[in-house]
Amino acid sequence: MNSDLDTVVSRLESLGIMLEKIPFLQDGYWIQKTKFSVGATAEYLLGLYSIQEAAAQIPATLFTELKNRIVLDSCASPGGKTVHLANLMSNTGVIFALEIKERKMFALTNQLERCHVKNSAVYNLDAREASKLNIKFDCALLDVPCSGNPTIDREWFNKRTSEDIHRNARRQRQILTEAVKVTKDDGEIVYATCSLEPEENEFNIDWAITALNLKVEPIYCHGQKGLTNIFGKQLDPTIKNCKRIWPENTQGFFVCKLKKQAAS
Repeated sequence: MNSDLDTVVSRLESLGIMLEKIPFLQDGYWIQKTKFSVGATAEYLLGLYSIQEAAAQIPATLFTELKNRIVLDSCASPGGKTVHLANLMSNTGVIFALEIKERKMFALTNQLERCHVKNSAVYNLDAREASKLNIKFDCALLDVPCSGNPTIDREWFNKRTSEDIHRNARRQRQILTEAVKVTKDDGEIVYATCSLEPEENEFNIDWAITALNLKVEPIYCHGQKGLTNIFGKQLDPTIKNCKRIWPENTQGFFVCKLKKQAAS
């Protein structure tokens, strides 16, 4: 993961893998053409690169500073964002990576080992119980479980109900609430979903502004402004600082950065 980017790109292109630079990412490339799985190259097995959806590479880049920080990765498996965090941190500080499902722990730890991540501690722990670690974090990445969207699941409309969406929204609020408890007063929280449902995105952030005393920080990344008027309901105007990433050459995504406000 510390190899020179140009060298890795050259090695892949020499194998016949055609790449295209993703304009809204510093280190991301789309795979345009390949005759074999890019997860089966020696370069991949050596941890020189990872495979991750384009929009999913945005959240880890939104923190102001990561090096030497104490970071919470609340829903870590399969580890793509954990690896990205470690790379941005240059393997400094420490990442506490949580995964609620034991069966997913192998994929997570295998990913970290493959990519030579040295600054992570992995826990089989529900993000809603992060306070059990008795640690205050500088940064918290909440890539929360969500309903997904039809752009990545053709059976989405056959599998999802409105109650599923509301149930996910409730769980997301619980994760947000716990993250506020364990984050330092000057810490940053990045909230992300691969869902386009307002209940799991803007409505949750509107709730968090009031219930958790959080401030929505401006972020500068790919995407359009968060929606502030949905279903006839006017939301907090600062929600425009969030980003909605519509499915165009990437999956649908929502992301925002939150900070605690000083108690009045």
